[in-house]
Amino acid sequence: MDAAGLAYLAAGLGAGLAIIGGGSGIGRLAASAMEGIARQPQSSATIQTAMLIAAALIEGATLLALVICMLLVLLK
Repeated sequence: MDAAGLAYLAAGLGAGLAIIGGGSGIGRLAASAMEGIARQPQSSATIQTAMLIAAALIEGATLLALVICMLLVLLK
């Protein structure tokens, strides 16, 4: 296996791990938010706002990791 093949493999594994991590992070975030809303329904607006901001930050970090993995493939 040459260097280009290893670069493609590393980029694919890195992108996959980043997306799996982001998905599990957003899943745990949503589960915690639903549990918080179930416990205190009167503060659902505050919890939803915080959840959306945190989900956007997680999504942004995942997208950044995906872009970095794609750049590794292009710059091999």
